[in-house]
Amino acid sequence: MGAQLRVYKRRIKSVTATKKITKAMEMIAASRIVKAQRQVAASTPYASELTRAVTAVATGSNTKHALTTEVENPARVAVLLVTSDRGLAGGYSSNAIKAAGQLTDRLKAEGKDVETYIVGRKGVAYYGFRELPVVDSWTGFTDSPTYADAKRVAGPLIEAVQRDTAEGGVDELHIVFTEFVSMMTQTPVEKRLLPLSLEVTEEESETAKDKILPLFDFEPSDEAVLDALLPRYVESRIYNALLQAAASEHAARRRAMKSATDNAEELIKSLTRLANAARQADITQEISEIVGGASALADATAGSDR
Repeated sequence: MGAQLRVYKRRIKSVTATKKITKAMEMIAASRIVKAQRQVAASTPYASELTRAVTAVATGSNTKHALTTEVENPARVAVLLVTSDRGLAGGYSSNAIKAAGQLTDRLKAEGKDVETYIVGRKGVAYYGFRELPVVDSWTGFTDSPTYADAKRVAGPLIEAVQRDTAEGGVDELHIVFTEFVSMMTQTPVEKRLLPLSLEVTEEESETAKDKILPLFDFEPSDEAVLDALLPRYVESRIYNALLQAAASEHAARRRAMKSATDNAEELIKSLTRLANAARQADITQEISEIVGGASALADATAGSDR
């Protein structure tokens, strides 16, 4: 029994050390969520207003710009997948990878060739292990992205959209990332960034019904204005997606680490009960041996007296 008690104590010590690590990671993730939420809140209005501005310019222009004109039969599309650099975040990366896989299958079913771009080591490792083709990848900044990172990611994608399909370009640009809804809810979503959709929703149509539509005068030209605005649009949308993904990653990691800490506490309680039971069994056995020895000694003494 003494050996069993030592095993329980060793396991309790090991689980306690693990619990300290998971608790520390939970607190770190919780502290980073606040900063990530602020960054998301700060970047979303800019990205939304820039999208409206680009949409307005594209609507007021008669120029068929390459970044706003729908291709009749798109042959090749680019998909940007945003995952994490680090693990211990539950199903955060796997859910995004699954959503990207479903999007890729759908696009291929439509007869389009898909070129994949990846942000995050988890996505790179997944595609690399399965030997799936990846055009380009970026790592090392998923938990705290900057606008410079977004610009670095957007550059090759914009160049691919601006090239002709015959020269290796793409007709559409899609992005798959995890949208931060709340501390408990993070949803993988896929959106088409380019060509820019100029469709007006019913709600927007009702809102604009009584408004006078503006007349735009472009200087030096509407094409030059679109050339200047649309790259900023892509960069801002990718930056917002990276921030949303970072906030989602921290929230998922905090939840996963809290679950791990709770499980460690339950395991420690269970092992402690087993250790107490083993200790009680040791004490009972020792008492039984003492009582048995005393009884045997008493019997031997009584026999010698007779």
